[in-house]
Amino acid sequence: MLAEHLKIIGVVVGTIGIFTLLANAIPQVQSEVPLDVSFGADVSASELTASGELLFGSAGGCTACHGLGTRAPNLLTGNGGDGPIGVRCNNRVPGESCKEYLYLAMVDPNVYMVEGYSPIMPDMRRSLSNDQIWALVAYLEAQGGEVTVTGADINQGREDSASSASTATVDNGVAAPASSATDPVDILNGNACLGCHILNGTGAPIGPSFDGIGSRLTADYIRESILDPGAGASEGFEASLGLMPAIYGNQLTAQQLENVVMFLANRR
Repeated sequence: MLAEHLKIIGVVVGTIGIFTLLANAIPQVQSEVPLDVSFGADVSASELTASGELLFGSAGGCTACHGLGTRAPNLLTGNGGDGPIGVRCNNRVPGESCKEYLYLAMVDPNVYMVEGYSPIMPDMRRSLSNDQIWALVAYLEAQGGEVTVTGADINQGREDSASSASTATVDNGVAAPASSATDPVDILNGNACLGCHILNGTGAPIGPSFDGIGSRLTADYIRESILDPGAGASEGFEASLGLMPAIYGNQLTAQQLENVVMFLANRR
């Protein structure tokens, strides 16, 4: 009897050990959370610009649309020969300063649409904090122009966000999910996914089409592509690698992520 018990214990321990090794062997995918920043009243232009540059080139996801000049105006190298955004922003709206225009373009992006482009940009308060947005404004002003963002602008933005019922940030200043939607189509639309992907014939063919994606890719591959889009590219879309921002692991709740993954995996 003792021998039988020892055999059972041995099998159980061995099984647990095998599954533990397998679990540790699976790569853990961690999404890139937007650089959290907080500035004091005496913040310098150089501090703001440096933080904005990091956000623009990575976690903010700006280059996915504004680095090509095809889906949105190119902000760094000119748009139609007008020079970088810091040169042309003062002349975009009469009576509106560069920083006012840039800030409004990020929190209410459809109010001033540039001719020839579609309204695909979301309200950036859904994914960035007030301080992050102002850091981006400063960085964009610096592209050929003078940085005029101050600590007073940032503090006023905090006050406005705190008093606004539509604010997209939580008390600690970290961005909340883009929306509370649970329907996968609403989630995809709310996160501007159709700016790069096609769903039911609508969208842009920058990345793989969502139509029939379940017959080409597994649920695990789709999930990893959302959480870590820089890990690899689907066949035929190698040139687009690096364009999708790695913010959705932070921007989507776990339930939203799984709803989207299962929805796409079942599109065959």
